[in-house]
Amino acid sequence: MNTSIGASAAGAGEAPRPRVANGPVSRIAGLAGEPGRIKLEWLVRLHWAAILTQLVAIVWVSRSAVFALPVGPLLGLVAFETAVNAGLQAWLRGAPAVSDGALAAVMLFDTAVLTALLHLSGGHFNPFSELYLVNVALAAILLPPRWSWIQLVFSVFAFGALFPLQELAPFGAPEHEAMMQIHLKGMLVAFASAAFFIVLIVQRVTRALGRQEQELARARSLAERREKLASLATLAAGAAHELATPLATIAVAAKELDRALPAGDSPAGARADLDLIRGQVARCKGILQQMAARAGENAGEPLVPVRVGDWTAASVEGLPGGDRIVPEPSPGVAACVRGPPRGLERALRVLLVNALEASPGGAVDLRTRTARRDVIVEVSDHGDGMSPEVLARAGEPFYTTKGPGRGTGLGLFLARALVEQLGGTLELESAPGRGTTARIVLPAAALPGEGA
Repeated sequence: MNTSIGASAAGAGEAPRPRVANGPVSRIAGLAGEPGRIKLEWLVRLHWAAILTQLVAIVWVSRSAVFALPVGPLLGLVAFETAVNAGLQAWLRGAPAVSDGALAAVMLFDTAVLTALLHLSGGHFNPFSELYLVNVALAAILLPPRWSWIQLVFSVFAFGALFPLQELAPFGAPEHEAMMQIHLKGMLVAFASAAFFIVLIVQRVTRALGRQEQELARARSLAERREKLASLATLAAGAAHELATPLATIAVAAKELDRALPAGDSPAGARADLDLIRGQVARCKGILQQMAARAGENAGEPLVPVRVGDWTAASVEGLPGGDRIVPEPSPGVAACVRGPPRGLERALRVLLVNALEASPGGAVDLRTRTARRDVIVEVSDHGDGMSPEVLARAGEPFYTTKGPGRGTGLGLFLARALVEQLGGTLELESAPGRGTTARIVLPAAALPGEGA
């Protein structure tokens, strides 16, 4: 079951063709134990490719009559590899994590199997003895230093053992010159196989671990945003409690002053000033309510299936400038998502309002579609777009490019927080001169009255 390939057979065997598929990378839960699982999953997949290569090589060499191979013991060793690899695959399904020691034990076992295969198929004359270096290289990449050195020492000891064991070789050894011809011809194949194997596996494993790092980064980012959201809710609750009475007093005083002003000979601009005071008081109340809304988690609003068509229609209804929104319906509008209806409506309204303000007088495209098990809602404007610096900060709390008094910098932050809490994503695409596209991706839910 050596990861190294089919060093199995003979010095003149074909170059191995390890076939590797992407191993599954867990999303968020259990990521702490995943690196070991990823590495072992790769080894198990490579073992299956190695077993197949070994069988092909054994058959080919035995039929070529280069020398007499002990086919029975070789096939028995391959059968043992198969059983062990099947056991590893079954163990992986329920193992919560894979330790470095377990991974090292598998790689040491691979080296022992490689030694047995080489001993039965040419001993130290077999050019595929170069595959010891593959195991050492993989150990240096996949294992901590202590286990890497152990793998190196064990590989050197195993290769050295092939020399005294040559006297006990179970095959009929041909003349020295004939064996050297086989060895020299096989060296190129062995070198190419080892180099190909190392580059392929290092790239694949590194890519898989890189994807896991991206998952961890997204998880950390989501946790940070949730912490900010919780802090924002606490701040809003305290601010609302402390400012509710002063704001109410200002509003009542402004109203009383308005009533006390003479109808015809009031000072110039007095009523306009009172209207401005009342307007600013109302705006302060609205900001506090928005901060306290916690991204649509309204008290008493449950998570229910919401039809995408109803969601988009409710978000557009009554929106100033809504006549400039151009819906592009698709079969996906019949789908459903699960979430708080008013919270979803408010999140989509934020994107629509931003798009309308970014392209004054221009049309805004509203598209809905489905992709596999997701529902996608896109809002695109035809404005000036955003620079990379602005795009990188878009969605941060209290960050806004709007003028004073026109925005709080909370709408996009709260919309993204809600979407991520529902298991989706909110993506922004923009470039100067090409407008902006905001994309909400949410898991599709079962239609009302249908099974999940």
